[in-house]
Amino acid sequence: MSEERKSLNFIEQIIEEDLANGMPKGNLRFRFPPEPNGYLHIGHTKAIGISFGLGEYYNAPVNLRFDDTNPAKEEQEFVDAIKEDIAWLGYTWDKELFSSDYFQQLYDWAVYLIKEGKAYVDSQSSEAMAEQKGTPTQFGVDGPYRNRSIEENLNLFECMKAGEFDGGEHILRAKIDMQHTNMLMRDPIMYRVLKKHHHRTANDWCIYPMYDWTHGESDYIEQISHSLCSLEFKPHRELYDWFLDQVVDAGKLRPKQREFARLNLSYTIMSKRKLLKLVEDGIVNGWDDPRMPTISGLRRRGYTPNSIRKFVETVGVAKRDNIIDVSLLEFCIREDLNKTAPRVMAVLDPVKLVITNYPEDKVEWLDAENNQEDESAGYRKVPFSSELYIEKEDFKEEASAKFFRLKLGGEVRLKNAYIIKAESVLKDVNGNIEEIHCTYSEDTSRRVKGTLHWVSIEQAVKAEVREYDRLFSDETPDSHQDKSFMEFINPNSLKTIEAFVEPSLKDAKIGDRFQFQRLGYFNVDDDSTLEHLVFNKTVGLRDTWAKVKPKQNTNQNQQKQPQQNNRSAIEQIKSYGKKYDRLPEDKQADAKVDIQELAQKVSYDEVEPLFNTSVKKSGTRIITMITLGVLLKNGLEKNDAITEFIAKALDDKNVLLVAEAAAIS
Repeated sequence: MSEERKSLNFIEQIIEEDLANGMPKGNLRFRFPPEPNGYLHIGHTKAIGISFGLGEYYNAPVNLRFDDTNPAKEEQEFVDAIKEDIAWLGYTWDKELFSSDYFQQLYDWAVYLIKEGKAYVDSQSSEAMAEQKGTPTQFGVDGPYRNRSIEENLNLFECMKAGEFDGGEHILRAKIDMQHTNMLMRDPIMYRVLKKHHHRTANDWCIYPMYDWTHGESDYIEQISHSLCSLEFKPHRELYDWFLDQVVDAGKLRPKQREFARLNLSYTIMSKRKLLKLVEDGIVNGWDDPRMPTISGLRRRGYTPNSIRKFVETVGVAKRDNIIDVSLLEFCIREDLNKTAPRVMAVLDPVKLVITNYPEDKVEWLDAENNQEDESAGYRKVPFSSELYIEKEDFKEEASAKFFRLKLGGEVRLKNAYIIKAESVLKDVNGNIEEIHCTYSEDTSRRVKGTLHWVSIEQAVKAEVREYDRLFSDETPDSHQDKSFMEFINPNSLKTIEAFVEPSLKDAKIGDRFQFQRLGYFNVDDDSTLEHLVFNKTVGLRDTWAKVKPKQNTNQNQQKQPQQNNRSAIEQIKSYGKKYDRLPEDKQADAKVDIQELAQKVSYDEVEPLFNTSVKKSGTRIITMITLGVLLKNGLEKNDAITEFIAKALDDKNVLLVAEAAAIS
């Protein structure tokens, strides 16, 4: 959690108020309590980030407590995976604990409640219990076993513990109020019979506590100061407090439950039950499939801990649920990898290019910059010869003046190499181009508009590339009442191709990340070997989904759309200038994505006049710097005006402007 935040979120305000009202700072303790019944996903990273982030901010301990009260679904595999994921994100916990550590204490407290007349054994069927519990608009009624004697309840509960009953025959309920307006307070279940092997306690127990009974009491045992939950647990807070009322010692710290909005992501499923179905039905290849929103899947796809933590921090802490556009997550990994990933050349859909005036037996090893964003990254050598591969889509026999790649009679620059001119083509019997014949020029000082990536055929290394797309084609796949989320599976979410990469990658190790120039960011998959390289596509260089998103079909939007389309890209960018530096962080991130997308359609001549913007108009200067960064990334060369504009920005007092300037200086 960054210490540069401009304001406290509402949870931090609660903590600050508690400290101001006399709570010793040394009493602060937080926890992250996952259930080990599946792998953690991107939605969990918000809860992880909040609890561990508060721990870092306040220098307070954070417990990792596994809520292992349902042995029917929990496994040691999930415990190990959760620990690996949290450690990979860069967080450390103070104590590793389990709800099963407290089974005896929870049982003893349950016996105490029975003796106090506050709990009883119910022997109704689940259907009968549901009926007598009522509805949100109709009060419940007392069940036939509610007034059993304390002696009978103690005896039945002991028999439940001894394994004398089967599941469903009896349960233990708290005795609260069947007419309560909060249905959770209408005699909630505390224990049920479940004759399953537990991954830690083996067969020691055949009754297991329910979440609501376990949660608050475990927090109390561990002396958690602030128990932070997602919003769906807000109605449970009253029950949380009632259970604590029964056991809390006045001399000990009493936990406080508070709720925040959970993280929902577009084009994504967050239910572990539904994610398990994807695994079991073979839609994906396991929990760590790079298309899965699990942390292990994101890790395998090439996401970095820093990008995920930045994403969570950007989303922030809110009190209302909303859906975050997945493009923000993709933006965060682009930003991170742009700074750190080495640039290399790979061709995914090759066509042969022959340079007819280059010696056939000659091989040059040319210098190639590893990462222009990192001065310390240095250079590498790439081989150049008379026979190369380029991308098929980078050549057209005939093309318009707006096609800045290779065409017959046209010139382009080969990245890190020479300028070439297409002279002729060779085709097969079906008219498909087999070879492009070119000539090259050693005069590399000339300006040409297009730059292509390439690999030398003789030295190229074959590699399998797995191009991943979003797993679902619908923005909210599990929000349709009349359709299953499975109906929105994207059939083209995985495309496997044979590619050719430059020889510097032949020793790439599992997990290494690269930018394939002009194509996107890729990493070495777990399946990769020295004999068979496998790369996963992490994310493209730009958000291509923004262009295909369906427009909202409302009259209001239909009226506004033509006006938006008629505005030039530079005018749309300038419209952000008045408000950019006053936007909240999440809106700012969205705006930056829009500006960078629009900047692809802007020329330098349109941007240069903005260099003279008044110092007071910091927002306009920031959006100009963002736009300039895109142009420079796309091959624009720095001149005196650009250098002067960046230098002035670096001396400015506006931290956002300085950060954008530093990124391209």
